[in-house]
Amino acid sequence: MTTLTLAQANTIITTALAEARKAGYKAMAVVVLDDAGHVKAVQREDGASMFRIDVATGKAWASVGFSASSRTLMQRAKDNPNFYGSLSAVSQGKFIPQTGSVVIKNAAGAVIGAVGASGGTGDEDEAICIAGVAAAGLQHA
Repeated sequence: MTTLTLAQANTIITTALAEARKAGYKAMAVVVLDDAGHVKAVQREDGASMFRIDVATGKAWASVGFSASSRTLMQRAKDNPNFYGSLSAVSQGKFIPQTGSVVIKNAAGAVIGAVGASGGTGDEDEAICIAGVAAAGLQHA
């Protein structure tokens, strides 16, 4: 299995932040996690609030934990609020099923990590994550 490299993680973040600037979004934080939910790389733009890294991490952590985009997880949470509420509690608040992260997959389709962003709307956060994953030559889900 191919693992997520630091170079790929940095490409994802660099591209995501460049896309955010190009689109005129608010200051962002972008976090890339490996397949075990550990931080591979993170950046917070000047002017982004102190919560941005934590929120981006929570979105990515939820995605990698369930091998699903946070958009999918948000819908599942609406359909089963008790279960998803308890996931946030048992994960000490790390689990955030809010749109703004995607799973990162290698060429074989195996999950190798996740990327989450925070600072814009959920749609904006998700869009820059997708752009970053594509720029790194990887797949997203």
